[in-house]
Amino acid sequence: MAFADLHTHTLASDGTGTPTDNVRLASEAGLSAVAVTDHDTVGGLEEALQAGAVYGVTVVPGVEISTMHEGIDIHVLGYWIDKDDPVLLSRLEQLRRVRDRRNEMIVERLRELGLDLTMDDVLQSLQTVKKQGDTIGRPHIADALVRKGYVGSMAEAFERYLGSGAAAFVSSPRITPFEAVRWVQEAGGAPVLAHPGLYGRDDLIASLAAEGLVGLEAYHADHSPGQEAHYAAMADRYGLAVTAGSDYHGERGGVVFHAPVGGRRIDAEVVERLKQRRGVRT
Repeated sequence: MAFADLHTHTLASDGTGTPTDNVRLASEAGLSAVAVTDHDTVGGLEEALQAGAVYGVTVVPGVEISTMHEGIDIHVLGYWIDKDDPVLLSRLEQLRRVRDRRNEMIVERLRELGLDLTMDDVLQSLQTVKKQGDTIGRPHIADALVRKGYVGSMAEAFERYLGSGAAAFVSSPRITPFEAVRWVQEAGGAPVLAHPGLYGRDDLIASLAAEGLVGLEAYHADHSPGQEAHYAAMADRYGLAVTAGSDYHGERGGVVFHAPVGGRRIDAEVVERLKQRRGVRT
């Protein structure tokens, strides 16, 4: 069988490797396909597609869109999007501006808590690797907290300061998952709900399916075996494709987040199935 990992991140958002690195790792893991799905940016896709031709790996052009529903962060993956679509590019730029303001608010809150941290500290190690259109997120703030000795690890940074409900957590206004589904469709892509087990909102799945959602990421590094079986069954119930993703973010301090490339994989036939279901429904 041929396999695919449909959820990986690169330096274009909060991963630590280049798009070429991710494709090479996919090849080394024996995958026939890999998706690059950076947060609110398509900045890594061109390099990934070129690397796919070199390594003989199908690269699925993707994106992971950050949304909010009733105070809960929900992520929608878009596959086979037109990475050059001007409307999509403009919309993603808007999301990155919101993300930038949220980052500033987090740093302000950390300073109120007595931590001597600035956005310059956050950007210090990123200036040589980030380019226009890339995103900066909480993992980069966590890295700065580790460098300055305020926490001992990324996990501690999120537990104490950056995770939902933690001391410096900031929730910023975002689009809804229903809007994200439409954005993906209008960019010629196939929308899939990322890691549904992290939300506790299974009631949303039927509504999103009615709006054009085409898949569920049942197999994810942060899902238990029971959750994986549950969401595979839900996908079947609503006629959705089942996808799998490692949610690979590279290594920090010798620790892989969330799983290595290929750590979650699915029969590569789903790649073609998603391709066939892309675009606005009629």
